[in-house]
Amino acid sequence: MKKPVFKRVLLKISGEALAGEKHFGFDYDFMDKVVSQLVELNKNGVEIGVVVGGGNFWRGRQGTNLEHTTADYMGMLATTMNALALQDAIEKKGVPTRVQSAIDINRIAEPYIRRKAVRHLEKGRVVIFACGTGCPFFSTDTTAALRAVETEAEVILLAKNVDGIYDSDPKLNPAAKKYDEMTYMDFISEGLKAMDTTAVTICMENKMPVLCFGLDDKSIIKAVEGESVGTWIR
Repeated sequence: MKKPVFKRVLLKISGEALAGEKHFGFDYDFMDKVVSQLVELNKNGVEIGVVVGGGNFWRGRQGTNLEHTTADYMGMLATTMNALALQDAIEKKGVPTRVQSAIDINRIAEPYIRRKAVRHLEKGRVVIFACGTGCPFFSTDTTAALRAVETEAEVILLAKNVDGIYDSDPKLNPAAKKYDEMTYMDFISEGLKAMDTTAVTICMENKMPVLCFGLDDKSIIKAVEGESVGTWIR
């Protein structure tokens, strides 16, 4: 691969992405393509933090008959399953990882401690952040913004199932316009949904750039190499 333009990145990947075309559980072939990119980046000196969603098992808004906080906590547990699956897949390729959880699950994951997470990154370990922020009412997008700022990442790589940010849903509107770049305030004022508004606000206040792009078997590497993919929010 080309010389990376970023030294430390925070990758946000949705649970749905891990399900691939199956839409539930894991698509192991697709997961392998994602993991292979992370391994290649790691071996080229890129420090990688990962925030993973849980939508391939559970989303808080599914729990319409449940108390909101209960449904959100169930979603956090779903992210833990995904984090452990990613850890297993990455370590099978010879790269050390650590799962850090915002909720204490000490038998299977470390508690999230910022200084410890940074030290793991410095040592070349991939750090996977599970259980969101540990609080209900916050999305894993917000978790990505917080962890990126806390670990002093250079960029958030927001891997989605579309190839960037559009002014409307391109799946419903074939004439939807794709943006190459936009400001944080443009994103918020236009009411776009590619990233949680709270997360964008945190990024704006801390000058954390976000690159939103479609996830495929080379897109993460292209993003870290500085190729023109997706949409910048900065």
